Amino acid sequence: MTARPDILWLRQDLRLSDHAALAEAAGGTMLPVYVLDDAAAGRWTLGGASRWWLHHSLSALSQALAERGAPLLLLKGNAETLIPALAQELDAGRIFASRLYSPWGRARDAAVNTALRRAGRELTLHDTGLLFGPDAVRTRQGRPYSIYTPFARAMLALGEVPQPGTAPERLRGATHPTGGLALEELTLLPPERQGPWASAFTDLWVPGEAGAQARLEGFLTEAAAGYSKGRDLPGQDGTSRLSPHLHWGEVSPRQVWDAVMRGGGHHGGHGVFLREILWREFSHHMLWHRPELPEFPLRAEFADFPYRPDAALLRSWQRGRTGYPIVDAGMRQLWKLGWMHNRVRMIAGSLLVKHLLQPWWDGAAWFWDTLVDADLANNSQNWQWIAGCGTDSAPYFRIFNPVLQGRKFDPTGDYVRRFVPELARLPDRWLHEPWEAPGTVLASAGIQLGRNYPEPLIRPAAGRAIALQALQSLRRPVQREHG
Repeated sequence: MTARPDILWLRQDLRLSDHAALAEAAGGTMLPVYVLDDAAAGRWTLGGASRWWLHHSLSALSQALAERGAPLLLLKGNAETLIPALAQELDAGRIFASRLYSPWGRARDAAVNTALRRAGRELTLHDTGLLFGPDAVRTRQGRPYSIYTPFARAMLALGEVPQPGTAPERLRGATHPTGGLALEELTLLPPERQGPWASAFTDLWVPGEAGAQARLEGFLTEAAAGYSKGRDLPGQDGTSRLSPHLHWGEVSPRQVWDAVMRGGGHHGGHGVFLREILWREFSHHMLWHRPELPEFPLRAEFADFPYRPDAALLRSWQRGRTGYPIVDAGMRQLWKLGWMHNRVRMIAGSLLVKHLLQPWWDGAAWFWDTLVDADLANNSQNWQWIAGCGTDSAPYFRIFNPVLQGRKFDPTGDYVRRFVPELARLPDRWLHEPWEAPGTVLASAGIQLGRNYPEPLIRPAAGRAIALQALQSLRRPVQREHG
C-alpha cells in the first residue's frame, strides 16, 4: 500500500537547512508548495521590493528542491481554499508549515486548519523563524514583556540556543497535481514600464539560501569584529545585511546565532550583533502579543498626537529631496538598492515624524513598499520606537539633529557623496548643511540651492521647536534634545 504524501507549505522559510517542518515532512513522500496569496494580508500585502526578492528566492529554492528530488509547486490565490483542496486532491496525510507571527498570518492559519480538520487532517506548525518562539519568555507576573532589556535578559536566561539542523541530501517528491504555475506567472517582478527601479538590486543582493550563507560568512570575516563601531558608519560596509535573508527564512536566526557564537561569542562586535538578533526576537514577541502594533500607537496618549499630514512633504522625503544631505542619501539609497543603513533609517524617520510632523505610519508604509527586508514586526516596532509611541521607545523629546548626526556618522562625506552626487564637490565643512555655505563655496561646487539641490524643508531649530510644541499638547514632560 502506497503511503499518503505529506504537504510542506512554504512561506517565510525559503531554505532547506535548519528547517523543522521540512525535516519532519522529509521522513516520507512530500510535496513542497508555495502559495502567493495577495489578498490575505490586506493592506500588508507584499511591497514591490519584497516581491522582487521573493521572485529570486523562489527561483533559488525551486532549483535546490528539484535537485534533491522534490520539485516545488507554485500556486496563486486564496490559500485558505487552495491548501485544503490540494490536501484533498493528493489525499495528503499531514500538512506541515513554519509558524507565521503576523495577525493576518495567524488568522489565515487558523482558518486553513479549521478547513483541514473537517476532512480529518491538521496543520502542524513549527517555530523555524525565531530562536525560541514568540511566547518563550514571560515576566514573573506571567505577562509578555514590553521593554527590551529585561526581555533580552530573560531570553539569555533560557540557556543555549538549540543547534541548527542540516539540510536533507535527498527528498522523496510526490507527483505534482495539475494546475501549478511557472514562476513568471506569479508576476512578482516590477513591470518594465517602471523603468530602472530595482535594476541595481542585483549589485548588492543575492537572494536565496546560498546567498544568505555567503553573506553570513562575509560578515563574520570582514565586519563582525568591528560591528560595534562599523554599524553606525553608513559610508562603510560595517553591517551584516542579513535582514532580508532572515525575513524570508533563507537563513535561520539559530544558524546566525551559532555562527556568531563560534566566531566571537558575546564579546566585542560579535556580542553587539547578537543583541540585534535579540531585538528582532523582541519585535516578534511584541507583534505576537500586541497585534495592533502595525496600526496603532502602543502608548495610548499618542492616539491624539497632532500630526500634520502633507502629501508634498511626504513626497519630498520619499524621493530624497528634504535638503538634509544625510537623509536624502538614505532615501536615495533605499530607492536604488532596496535597503537603507540602519543609522540613517533612524535619522530619516526622526526628521519625518518630528521635524515635519508626518504620521509614522506613512513612513512605515513607504518602507514596507521599498525595503527588500520589509518585515511587519521589525518595521512596525522600529517606527514606533523612533516616533516615541511604542512601549520601548526613544522618548519623543529625543529629536535627532540631521546635521549633527551627519557630521558624527559620515564625517568625511563618503556616504552622502555616493548617493547625492550633486554635493560631491562641496567641502566637508559644509557638506551636511549646504545652506550655511558661502555663496562662493556653493558656486565653486556647482550648487544652486533651490534649483539643483533643495533648501531644507525646515531648519533644524524650527523643526525641533515644532516637535516639542506638538509634544506639549499631550501634556508630557519635555526634556533635552539628543544630538
